[in-house]
Amino acid sequence: MVKYSPTTLNRTFAALADPTRRRILAHLARGDRRVTDLARPHAMSLPAVSKHLRVLEKAGLLRRRRYGRVHEMQLNAEPLKKAAQWVEEYRKFWEGSLDRLAEYLEKTSNETKKKGGK
Repeated sequence: MVKYSPTTLNRTFAALADPTRRRILAHLARGDRRVTDLARPHAMSLPAVSKHLRVLEKAGLLRRRRYGRVHEMQLNAEPLKKAAQWVEEYRKFWEGSLDRLAEYLEKTSNETKKKGGK
C-alpha cells in the first residue's frame, strides 16, 4: 500500500467536501481564472469566496499568482491525484471482498442444491 500524508489527505477531502469549492475547482479545470471571475457565479461576497480559495490553497489544490492587484488562480491537480489513488486502493479491497462473498454464496447455494434444498 502506498503511503499518504494524513494531513494532505485530510485537507484535500475537507476542501472537496464543500460544493462551492468543488464548483471553483471545476471552473479552474477549464483554465486559470482571476479571483473576481471565480466569485461572479456565486451568490456570495468576494471575502466569502476568498475564504474558500484559502481553503483550496491550503490543501494545495490551487496556486495563486499576483499581477499587481490582480490575483489569478491556477488548479493544481496533484492532491486530487493522490486522493484518487487512495480511494482506488480501497475500491480494490472492497471489490475483492465482494468477489469472495459472491463465490461463498454460490458455493453454499450449490451445496444446498446438492443436498436436496432449493
